Amino acid sequence: MTQTLPPDFLAALKDLLGPQGWSEDPDVLSEHAQAWRGFIKGDTPIVAKPASTEEAAALVKLCSQHSVAICPQGGNTGLVDAGVPHGEICVSMRRMNKVRSVDVFNNSMVVEAGAPLVTAQAAAEEVNRLFPLSLGSEGTATIGGLISTNAGGVNVLRYGMMRDLLLGMEVVLPSGEIWDGLSGLRKNNTGYDLKHLFAGAEGTLGLVTAATLKLFPKVQRATAWVTVETTQEVIALLAHVREMAGDTVTSFEMIPANAVEMVVADIEGTRDPLPSNLGWRVLMEVSFSDEAMARKTLETALEAAFEKGLIQDAAIAESLAQAKAMWMVRETIPLSKRAYGNSLNQDISVPVSKIPAFMETCNARIVDKLPTADFVIFGHVGDGNLHYSVIEPPEKTGLREHFDALTRIIYDTVMEFDGSISAEHGVGRLKRDELANLRPQAATDTMRAIKTALDPKGIMNPNRVVSV
Repeated sequence: MTQTLPPDFLAALKDLLGPQGWSEDPDVLSEHAQAWRGFIKGDTPIVAKPASTEEAAALVKLCSQHSVAICPQGGNTGLVDAGVPHGEICVSMRRMNKVRSVDVFNNSMVVEAGAPLVTAQAAAEEVNRLFPLSLGSEGTATIGGLISTNAGGVNVLRYGMMRDLLLGMEVVLPSGEIWDGLSGLRKNNTGYDLKHLFAGAEGTLGLVTAATLKLFPKVQRATAWVTVETTQEVIALLAHVREMAGDTVTSFEMIPANAVEMVVADIEGTRDPLPSNLGWRVLMEVSFSDEAMARKTLETALEAAFEKGLIQDAAIAESLAQAKAMWMVRETIPLSKRAYGNSLNQDISVPVSKIPAFMETCNARIVDKLPTADFVIFGHVGDGNLHYSVIEPPEKTGLREHFDALTRIIYDTVMEFDGSISAEHGVGRLKRDELANLRPQAATDTMRAIKTALDPKGIMNPNRVVSV
């Protein structure tokens, strides 16, 4: 329910932010109050759009004084109902989108929270550096949102999650105070590492306004599309390639054959890079400073894998355009799933070694409950992150009827295999209560204590991540 805003608060907000800093236009409110896929709808009385850290701090202080709840929002590309307002005022960070500085010798840059990921990538490219985070929504997803959800993406295997790419952060605390932790130091052993507290907090502890990000040397990549018969061979191939190429393995994506078929049928301009009757594909990349070395390393690893019987065939991209075409198939799987019909989608992780057994067990339990179920299971298998989807043709109704029961099966099986029901998409409102039941009580109590200590009035993105 939309909160009723005191008239003096509303007048003060409008005066503080100026004509460009707020909107009550119904179309604007509607845009910000629903998830980008349209399946989550909320409401908000006003969208606030601060243009500087000082404005953001004054806004949060004003909200604290009047006990007005805030829902921070970046690019609104989330999937767990963390950034959609449900009665709170929506604080959009999109006007704070500058690259403040780039330090080539320190391999770092300071970027504001509302900058899209592509802005950070381009700023790194301009100085012959690499910011390695990469994901399908990088044209819209913002730095602040990626920090708040501790986003992953396709390069986690080599470079880590968003939390691993942070050197510092600037945050407006729930009181309206500014914590300036933008130092680009790599060694700073002076107590609690606060930036890691705010990374993954989904806006519940403060409003991220800027961050100091790590940069890396530019690399040349070699990309291959590989056909594999079983998931066991996928896991064995990963181990094999890492033994031969070490941490030069940048990406390792597992893709089922039926996902490729759906993409090719639904997305214009896509094609199967290597048609095969086998059940699985692997899209992998290795990276070096030298292009010839990257290609040679990948060729050698795949030749040895073929001799071991781990793969049946492989195609190495001959150009950047071919590599992009391969990635196009992978990145458009979520879109083609929507065209297919009904789906139940979960972002999960299990230990890499347990992926085949988990899939066999969970799939069997799902089919036992819903015989018409099919599956599209793909993802960043190099770090154990699977996008596990149960699908059903649109004319069927079993998936909708058994949604809760099937979700329960997936969650219980994930935990049975020592996994997590939230790998890279976060918690938000969708998984908050479920996680409270699954995580140790001591962990939930500690999270509640931190939330209460930093945000005693409960104004920062309430009812997300942990209930208080």
